[in-house]
Amino acid sequence: MKFTSTTVMLLVILMSACSPENKDNTLSAEEKNTGWRLLFNGTSTEGWHLYNRENNTGQWIVKDGELVCSPAPGKELGDLVTNQKFSNYDLKFDWKISKEGNSGVFVNVIERSDIPTAWASGPEYQLLEESHHDYQNELKRSGCIFGLSPQLNNVSLNPFGEWNQSEIKQINGKVEFYLNGQLTIKRDLTTQGWKDSIVNSNFKHFPEFGKSIVGQIGLQDWNKGIAFKNIKIREL
Repeated sequence: MKFTSTTVMLLVILMSACSPENKDNTLSAEEKNTGWRLLFNGTSTEGWHLYNRENNTGQWIVKDGELVCSPAPGKELGDLVTNQKFSNYDLKFDWKISKEGNSGVFVNVIERSDIPTAWASGPEYQLLEESHHDYQNELKRSGCIFGLSPQLNNVSLNPFGEWNQSEIKQINGKVEFYLNGQLTIKRDLTTQGWKDSIVNSNFKHFPEFGKSIVGQIGLQDWNKGIAFKNIKIREL
């Protein structure tokens, strides 16, 4: 059979479209070779559990390849945390939030029975839909450290209904947050300045907050719904 150049081009496009590297919740060969791995496989909640409730994921479900917090009667509420602890890493994830939604991703979570919630220990990468009334507060906008550090660069979300891309890097307590490719936070969680900012915030009432530079990663439960996909990590 003889193929024209146009036919060959169409075949290349079709093969690329069908390639696993273009699908959500998968890793390219290059990503695998450089140490990336998935924290969410697109089909189950394996590797996650509700904070302080082992073997339970409550209202967190998998739907159409997304990890969704879907409030429903009879389902336990709570933040979802990784089974594993992390210290030095590069974390990437896509997220989409409901109208007026409010959620977040926690880092360095300490899971103990005497610590009531994930946010009582883990600083939060804030996720906030721009029509939410809290958006006027620069310490509560997406990509900031909730309640502590505003965006370094003013970054808006993609149009409502579209996915946003976020990244968190941490090396020896030095963290960087990115939102849709732009740097929003750069802080050292081991400095006196960080400790002072906690003392001058509402988190001063929680003795373990922001003290650790190793811990679990958490996804915040919220009553209006939040969805994640393409959650992947590379340990550094």
